[in-house]
Amino acid sequence: MHHKSQQHRQKLAAQKKIKRAIFYCLTAIFFCWSTANLATIAQKPYPGGLQGQEMREILDRGNLTEAVTRIEKDWEEDYQKYFEQDFAARDKTAQSISKTLSRLAVQTKKKPALIYAIPRTDQLELILILPDRPPINRSVPSAQKDKLVPVVQAFTSEITKVAQINTTSYLESAQQLYQWIIAPLEADLKIAKIDTLLFCVGEGLRTVPLAAMHDGQQFLIEKYSMSRIPAFKLIDINYADLRNSHVLAMGAENFSETANKQPLPAVPLELSAIARQWPGQSFINEDFTIVNLQSQRLQQRYGIIHLATHAEFRPGTPDNSYIQFWDTQLRLSQMRDLKWNNPPLELLVLSACRTASGDKEAELGFGGLALQSGAKSALASLWYVSDAGTLALMTEFYQQLKISKPQDPPIIKAEALRQAQIAAIKGKVTIENGQLRSSRGETPLPPSIPKLESKNLSHPYYWAAFSTIGSPW
Repeated sequence: MHHKSQQHRQKLAAQKKIKRAIFYCLTAIFFCWSTANLATIAQKPYPGGLQGQEMREILDRGNLTEAVTRIEKDWEEDYQKYFEQDFAARDKTAQSISKTLSRLAVQTKKKPALIYAIPRTDQLELILILPDRPPINRSVPSAQKDKLVPVVQAFTSEITKVAQINTTSYLESAQQLYQWIIAPLEADLKIAKIDTLLFCVGEGLRTVPLAAMHDGQQFLIEKYSMSRIPAFKLIDINYADLRNSHVLAMGAENFSETANKQPLPAVPLELSAIARQWPGQSFINEDFTIVNLQSQRLQQRYGIIHLATHAEFRPGTPDNSYIQFWDTQLRLSQMRDLKWNNPPLELLVLSACRTASGDKEAELGFGGLALQSGAKSALASLWYVSDAGTLALMTEFYQQLKISKPQDPPIIKAEALRQAQIAAIKGKVTIENGQLRSSRGETPLPPSIPKLESKNLSHPYYWAAFSTIGSPW
């Protein structure tokens, strides 16, 4: 009996050994498989860089149709991974994009072009798509990545230094970027009489203040209206006249104690200026809540939502980025749940944003704002501009958006922003002696608004932060 029980124990022990061996074997196999897959993922270039041999060969063969399809697909993946969303966008070819640009040119009386800028280790690749024309490729060997990145950093740094607003310290880098990104395409843009640029750019360029690039005589924004897009397949290309839209304007001068945010003393004036020009509703402070915003959306179809508040695009996941309401934060990851695409929101304006410079995730958050929110277009700032400076530019933007006569073609969103920025550059929008001077005349400013560092707003610090994201139309 004892012998049998010993045999049974030995048999069980042997079975355990076999099971343990199988477990270790499977673990080793899984580890090898995981390591191999992780290595593959690590070796795969980030889509925004398109460094892979395959892309290099496509461009070297001059197959621009295939290159455009690949870029669109890769950059769509960039945003899908970041937002953890399947945007289920239809593929776009270079030919279909060209035809769409042609149709929109007829509708809007503005001639658009799409510029892809792809930073590679050895050079910058530019692909230009014009209405009803085959795509054009220009390679810029002098803009290899190790030279491009420091110039981009210097450009952004010099523009955003408040201490430098009475200088042109940004000019050298502004002109260098113009020579790399615009000059190689300039002749083609002139021949096609282009006046609107859509920029679809790779990692490292997605938060560059493109409007302030300089040709030696004038800023890029003085020549073209512009928008930055995540991918052409990811924007809403349906055009609508905004002149009769209702505006839901909300914001906070002071926030709840729990929010722990700096006050924005110009917000009451910003909201009242919008309310004077546009039909709609405005809410401030305690009434500036997510619940109230959604409630107002159910009661009235608003074409424009204007949020005068702090917003941050930060490194890491979309949970780290937010829009500040009175007492709560709306995370970037939550925006899709608000269903602002149903009914379609034409324009979302965030007038006091700040974006982490040079960070891939923050770039994706800013560049994908319209996409994630469900709005056709967004207008937001790359850095926090002074309270009075924001008030001045926003006031002028809304005036420009409605300025055209009923018999004229309506002004497109990107052009309205361009005109506001030009007004700042030309000294037509100023803050002096407690008065805001704009194209509509003078508005007295309350003493609570801090004085500007400069009387005029011509330095790009004040106007280049603002950017149209998504559809420019």
